Amino acid sequence: MTTPVCTGASRAAAASAGHRRYPSFSSYMRARGPVLLRTARSLTANPSDAEDLLQTALTKTYVAWERIEDHRALDGYVRRALVNTRTSQWRKRKVDEFACEELPEKETTPAPDPAEQQSLHDAMWRAVLKLPDRQRAMVVLRYYEDLSEVQTAEVMGVSVGTVKSAVSRALGKLREDPELSPVR
Repeated sequence: MTTPVCTGASRAAAASAGHRRYPSFSSYMRARGPVLLRTARSLTANPSDAEDLLQTALTKTYVAWERIEDHRALDGYVRRALVNTRTSQWRKRKVDEFACEELPEKETTPAPDPAEQQSLHDAMWRAVLKLPDRQRAMVVLRYYEDLSEVQTAEVMGVSVGTVKSAVSRALGKLREDPELSPVR
């Protein structure tokens, strides 16, 4: 003769624990477990959640077993534990959705085409390479390396005014470059 394998994780765990310390808890659980499971199922939509809910309620009952004076009212005690546990779960649930008449649609701008971005980058770099060496160095330091006018002047060994005028002339030449006309 074979012994049936666990019919429910909650029953097996509680029965083994209840049998050691409180044999009356174990017999109560075996006798009233199916009825209490139906009550738990009425409180949840998912049968697995109902089993978890019952297991939690039975655990609370087991912990309070010595304090329960009237063991004839155990069903009421467990049912109250089921309802309280379910209410606590419901309150802890975070709600991220709110009902409204209009759906908030995100204004999405189409993502730039990577091929177009690379083409623009290449055209800009070709235009920068056409600049005289000194202007090119100042534009690279100012806009590619993101140095201030003062820092650029220190690196180049010139005055801040020289950096300002050279960069201004370089930007004017870049604006006139025919390869960069689609950017304008």
